[in-house]
Amino acid sequence: MNSISVNQFREKLRHCVERVIQEHQPLKVTRRNGEDFVVISAEDWEREQETLYVLQNQSLMQQIAESRSTHNSSRGYKPSSEELDESFSI
Repeated sequence: MNSISVNQFREKLRHCVERVIQEHQPLKVTRRNGEDFVVISAEDWEREQETLYVLQNQSLMQQIAESRSTHNSSRGYKPSSEELDESFSI
């Protein structure tokens, strides 16, 4: 994560915000008193919140584990050629 002082952040606010949004990289802003903060785009924040929700939800994690197991053992559903063609509009 990139880091910048609060004074530099103030001077380059517009540039910093645009960079955070375009590059999808959070920016750590440091302060002299040690109480730093992080700037992150709303889109990235929402994505992080969704990820945390899934990781904290035991039921969803169990479903994911079962799906991976089924996939890895080749026991999952296998669509026919016609179904694949329809799905991919071929």
